[in-house]
Amino acid sequence: MIKAKQLCKSFDDLNVLDNFDLEIQAGETLVILGASGVGKSVFLKHIIGLIQPDSGSLEIDGVNITELRGQSLYEAIRNTGMLFQGGALFDSLNIFQNVSFYLDQHEHLTFEETQERVCSALKMVGLEETEEKMPAELSGGMRKRAALARLIVYRPRILLYDEPTTGLDPIHSMQINELIVQTQKELNATSVVVTHDIASTLKIADRIALLHEGRIIFIGNKESFIKSQDETIHKFISNAIPKGVFSNGSQ
Repeated sequence: MIKAKQLCKSFDDLNVLDNFDLEIQAGETLVILGASGVGKSVFLKHIIGLIQPDSGSLEIDGVNITELRGQSLYEAIRNTGMLFQGGALFDSLNIFQNVSFYLDQHEHLTFEETQERVCSALKMVGLEETEEKMPAELSGGMRKRAALARLIVYRPRILLYDEPTTGLDPIHSMQINELIVQTQKELNATSVVVTHDIASTLKIADRIALLHEGRIIFIGNKESFIKSQDETIHKFISNAIPKGVFSNGSQ
């Protein structure tokens, strides 16, 4: 469904993506792991059309979106939604207005239809009866869930998650992980998650890709990733996972 081929992107003298190749299968949850600053979020922004590559191609359902602009680009990515790292809620809008924003801008629904969609999305993320609250009145975990409701309310086929558990405590992180799994199943969507969080990865991933020095150096299932003898992978796992985390068979 999503295919990046020899994708290159630099910012000034910094090479971020360097002949980046990756194929993401329809209906899977692919987690892209990597240290901070290696280009994980940059790749997501290519998928949603916020960034154009210096060279290479990125296809969605066989359409090379790197060649598109304006309305043509919008049509190609309109079934794609992204949960930004900070949630990116509008501070001046209440939760109902935040969640309904896309519907108000792009759908021709009655107020009753919009209300039904918004309330359903908020219920799905456990935020019933928060419609009138402002983002500042919610905890960090609740704001992340509200942002997720805004994402799923228009039912995209491709879901992008930028560091969804960053800044959350373990309990709220697990809630977000469970919602990612639930949302993927409910919408029968393709999910792409970028993170450096190993615990989240093991909870949600169908496959794992490791981004290192601008390229994907591994892609496979969780078991093959954990058992890999590759030095870079072993070092990443050793730095990210406390000793003994797999002793109870959690892999």
